[in-house]
Amino acid sequence: MKNPPMIVLNPILLMLLFVVSVNVCAGTAAMDVQTGEASYYADSLHGNKTASGAPYDKDAMTAAHRSLPFDTRVKVTYLKTGKSVEVVINDRGPHAKGRIIDLSAAAAQAVGLVEDGHGKVRLEVLVP
Repeated sequence: MKNPPMIVLNPILLMLLFVVSVNVCAGTAAMDVQTGEASYYADSLHGNKTASGAPYDKDAMTAAHRSLPFDTRVKVTYLKTGKSVEVVINDRGPHAKGRIIDLSAAAAQAVGLVEDGHGKVRLEVLVP
């Protein structure tokens, strides 16, 4: 009986594949976590149309982000309190300079941001 042929892989090719896979994984992880300043919507905006077409609901767990696709689920942790909430992106913004996300009033209340008005948060994109 014959032995199956052995495949000899070029060590340089293996190293190249390894480097590419590490860089791709590192790049993905960096895009999935973001830290920066958050604020929240004023109650007066309740009912206004969001960029996704849905009306803003101050009691829903939603948020605005400049670039994440609509319907992306994001875990938002307010670093001051350590409290987290899961929100769905349904709007574009924030429009205030230096901010990375605008939370609905309910989401801001859940993490303790309402009292401070704005604060430093960590965003983690959740995989479906």
